Amino acid sequence: MKASTWNSTAAPARILLVDDNKMGLMARKSVLEEFGYSITTAAEGAEAFDCFRHGSFDLIVTDYKMPKMDGLEFIRQVRELAAQTPIILLSGYVEALGLVESNTGADVVISKNANEVPHLIRSVHRLLRRNAPKKPAASQRAAPLAAAAGRKRV
Repeated sequence: MKASTWNSTAAPARILLVDDNKMGLMARKSVLEEFGYSITTAAEGAEAFDCFRHGSFDLIVTDYKMPKMDGLEFIRQVRELAAQTPIILLSGYVEALGLVESNTGADVVISKNANEVPHLIRSVHRLLRRNAPKKPAASQRAAPLAAAAGRKRV
């Protein structure tokens, strides 16, 4: 996947990235920044929730297992304030705990493994496209102009 797929004419999407593992946090941040995203990081759920309440984010990527507030509690609190915010949950325990979208509140659940990065990038792109404002089709934009051009001025 090429990093040049991001449209540089638009403002970069703002992503809140949450993980208590500093190395994993920095690695994911670097990958997402290569695709042109603006990344804010937090090392645990309560800090992330504070960032979320005081910031504006297009998407959240959170780890599951964190001290004080785990990813599920963080997702629950985010959903109470902004139910439509797309959320990706990452965990090394996806299969062991049976974590899926329907029981976590996340839009996507990704297992931390060798395939994590490509899955993360595809999921981020898909969720951000899904929530992007829709532009009218060219024929819909042209119709009002054609109608206006056809009217006579008095």
